[in-house]
Amino acid sequence: MELTDYLPVLIQVAFALVLGATVLIFSQILGQRGPRNRFKDSAYECGLPPEGERAPRFSVKFYVVAMLFILFDIEIVFLIPWVLVYRDFLAQNLPILTPVLFFILLLVAGLVYEMKKGALKWEK
Repeated sequence: MELTDYLPVLIQVAFALVLGATVLIFSQILGQRGPRNRFKDSAYECGLPPEGERAPRFSVKFYVVAMLFILFDIEIVFLIPWVLVYRDFLAQNLPILTPVLFFILLLVAGLVYEMKKGALKWEK
């Protein structure tokens, strides 16, 4: 391996460092810590001072359902590559079905547990 083999990587690292430093410098100059100006000190919401109370808090049920969605979304992320290589594994006589069925069974068991606990019910 020669040094010229690493040249594209070094260029990319240098570019990333320069870009990061530039963003930090402009953030300090133009950001909240920068000199005061009328645009940064003005109200944010449509140029008017906020009226009324804050927005109400979301229920914990919302966050539980969101976390369950993320969990099962990640399941799909793991299953898509498996589907793409399934034929290759079959051609090489590699047992791939059993681990994936175990994975799906574990997720279904988790879903059944959450349903029994009432995590998916929206009653108040």
